[in-house]
Amino acid sequence: MGIRFILMVNKQGQTRLAQYYEYLTLEERRALEPEIVRKCLARTEQQILCEAVIHVYDADVYLYMEQCSFVEHRNYKIVYRRYASLFFLVGVDNDENELAILEFIHLLVETMDRHFGNVCELDIMFHLEKAHFMLEEMVMNGCIVETNKSSILAPIQLMDKMN
Repeated sequence: MGIRFILMVNKQGQTRLAQYYEYLTLEERRALEPEIVRKCLARTEQQILCEAVIHVYDADVYLYMEQCSFVEHRNYKIVYRRYASLFFLVGVDNDENELAILEFIHLLVETMDRHFGNVCELDIMFHLEKAHFMLEEMVMNGCIVETNKSSILAPIQLMDKMN
């Protein structure tokens, strides 16, 4: 299993969506979520994206890494990314590919954008069941199983037609 959980939180640290792919008791979830959210939201905006910055000084090139959007916490690696007012946090195994998870987060946001327009916190709050359904179409038992946006959205569009 690669993905252990997915959280969507706002800038105030309020969880808007939580999907777990391993069993955690309610008490464990209540303890884990605030710890992770505090750790990720405490980082400054300059530290959010992992970028290589090149400085040229007297013909010498210095390469250094800014802090990136990967955080170790307990036995998880947290990969996160901010889109507008929402943070998407994905807890994965320590041997998981961080860049692949960043691409997964981007795919999730693009899929939600396609369905909701420009997805925002209110879309998640008022259409929580659709957001969970999208995740269920994309991730099964912690493994990414679908990456085609049209295939992910087809069942949701059918449900919308029936209403």
